[in-house]
Amino acid sequence: MALNVHQLHIFYTVAERGSFSSAAQNLHMTQPAVTMQVQALEERFGTKLLNRTTKKLELTEAGRRLLPQARKAVELMRETDEMMVRFAEDLKGRLQFAASLTIGEYVLPRLLGSFLRRFPDISVDMKVMNTTEIVDAVAHQGLDFGLIEAPSDVPGILAEPVMDDELVLVAPAAHPFASREEVTLEEMLAEPMVLREKGSGTRQIVEDELLRVGLTDAPESKMRIISEFGSNGAVKSAVEAGLGLSVLSVWTIKHEISLGLLKPVRVKDVDFKRQFYSVRLRSALLPIPAAALLGDLRELSHEK
Repeated sequence: MALNVHQLHIFYTVAERGSFSSAAQNLHMTQPAVTMQVQALEERFGTKLLNRTTKKLELTEAGRRLLPQARKAVELMRETDEMMVRFAEDLKGRLQFAASLTIGEYVLPRLLGSFLRRFPDISVDMKVMNTTEIVDAVAHQGLDFGLIEAPSDVPGILAEPVMDDELVLVAPAAHPFASREEVTLEEMLAEPMVLREKGSGTRQIVEDELLRVGLTDAPESKMRIISEFGSNGAVKSAVEAGLGLSVLSVWTIKHEISLGLLKPVRVKDVDFKRQFYSVRLRSALLPIPAAALLGDLRELSHEK
């Protein structure tokens, strides 16, 4: 049978107060109920904890051994209660953060509704910026935390992986690539490209992977980049219109794929997989509502 912490609390109060009647008043219990709980504790340990005389109440040797442990248990319960009260208080107010475009426009809307239903006392203030701007805001402008699409090596910034993502080559429905599951890197480089702007996490992942597979010169010099846009929506519209191909997160094109407007195509021997990261100052604590939101993001990643 598990040790009853409530009984330890009663024993501790009796020992500290020096009488059953005083302990009963303090605990808002009847004296017989207090006596019964102490007796139950004695039966569990198979030894007397208190000697009851007509004049005073004395601890036995077993009682003296138990008292410090009972005190620790009572203090732990009190600390736990205070911690949970603070936790409940912290899960109120405004949660301010920034998210990169892919996360802010396509990932977070999938879970913010359920998150706010779970925590109705929280209001969310989310700014949508690119990865470079978010890291700068955390490092220099007092932003609590952000969600970005590429790792950061800025001094003083802690970047922690939150969820997985994959980028794919995207072609319009009428393009010859749309009927294929895979193309070569050389075929991709021969096509006109419409990309996100410099500084975006999506653009950085594309360039980093092209360097990894052997494009030793600047990757943008090897691609036929005809346009750059500051939003995923603008890039998708340009691809749909036949302006060129692009590389985008699978999160951003679910709707267009379902409508048959865009087709994802894999590039042979090229891996555009990445992780999304949370960023904050190494010297700062993550707000409790932020920790709860990041937990939901990790769960969503597992469901994807």
